[in-house]
Amino acid sequence: MSLQQLKGIAKEKSLLPEEQQAKIDDVRKLIGPIADKLPVLCSDASISRYLRARNWSTKKASKMLKETLKWRLQYKPEKIRWEDIAHEAETGKIYRANFRDKLGRPVLVMRPGFQNTNSTSGQIKYLVYCMENAIMNLTQDQEQMVWLVDFQRWGMSSITVKVTRETAHILQDHYPERLGLGILYNPPKIFESFWTIVKPFLEPKTYKKVKFVYSDDPKSQKIIGEVFDLDKLDVAFGGRNTAGFDYQAYAQQMKEDDIKMSNFLDSSCTSPPYPSAVLSESHQSESLYLDHGSNGSDEVGLSSGDEATPSNVERVDEKTRELSLGCKDVAVGEVAIAKQVQ
Repeated sequence: MSLQQLKGIAKEKSLLPEEQQAKIDDVRKLIGPIADKLPVLCSDASISRYLRARNWSTKKASKMLKETLKWRLQYKPEKIRWEDIAHEAETGKIYRANFRDKLGRPVLVMRPGFQNTNSTSGQIKYLVYCMENAIMNLTQDQEQMVWLVDFQRWGMSSITVKVTRETAHILQDHYPERLGLGILYNPPKIFESFWTIVKPFLEPKTYKKVKFVYSDDPKSQKIIGEVFDLDKLDVAFGGRNTAGFDYQAYAQQMKEDDIKMSNFLDSSCTSPPYPSAVLSESHQSESLYLDHGSNGSDEVGLSSGDEATPSNVERVDEKTRELSLGCKDVAVGEVAIAKQVQ
């Protein structure tokens, strides 16, 4: 770990609550008028995640947040629906488990050995869909999730460095501080070589959240019992739940969650249907310029550059001063704003 990183960690630990709040306020000022139009993405809790991901550097955090605003405008993750990615989900290579850990955090199960497509864009779209869904299902007292990575059938051909780097970029830069714990279950010996390649993409605070667990190692297996209720946990991870992944049941659940998301977007001019603490970044990309209030990749991946550069989102900031949108004007506004970030 570099001296700069050590200083950053020490700085984070030494910040008083009022100092943290001052930095949050500074980032909101640096973001500009658009912060008032995005009460979720620019809430104290959200800005705090970006600051923690950048060791409380207001300059770096504001740059990172602006890039996320730009990405959400262009990629529109909140508009991804089950029918768009259903084929990617057929093997259960990624899915939100029907149980939570003992802290109430949602669990994303990842089985890279069950990869069933060759499309990098399709795989990334499905990952984003799963992240948005997990965030939408956060409880009021949680902002992080757990990743359970199952290495059944895994081989070096299961995932490419290209997909890994793109995954790292998306999770690092647009979902900071979302990972609470990552468990790699029964990784094969050959994975050590892949881990050597991947580890440089990770920030120190991230790989410290990653635990290697082996079914034949009682010490590491103890982690499973400490984190999960074994009666609910899948047998593939040492639990006692034999149900396994049911594609049809999962498809139905995701369709129901899509309806919840659509209902929120349709009613975004009124009060949101979710508690403010549960609302995620996804819930306001659609209604980006509406006046209503409410509330990492975790940070798995490559860091953004240290130097602040002019962002296209800064032009969006200026555009928001000109646009005063009612609900019926959202579609027109989105087209206008999309042109600003091209």
